[in-house]
Amino acid sequence: MTKELLLENYLLLIKSTIEVYVHGTIESSNKDVKELLHEGLNEMLKHQENAYNELVNNNYYIVDNINSSAINKVINKLNKD
Repeated sequence: MTKELLLENYLLLIKSTIEVYVHGTIESSNKDVKELLHEGLNEMLKHQENAYNELVNNNYYIVDNINSSAINKVINKLNKD
């Protein structure tokens, strides 16, 4: 298994875990449980950021900078529809 594949799978696992923490946090009626889940959510968000940065730094995930004219083109198209 390659480093890229491991990082991609790790990131997917983190995203799934974040979803569980989000739903648990917003649905919890117990303050202590809510705080515990919120702390877990924050920790998972740190892991997500680290995994994402590792993918970008190793050129496994390429981030394209979009110029403002391309953004405006999409906005104009959406406004017409």
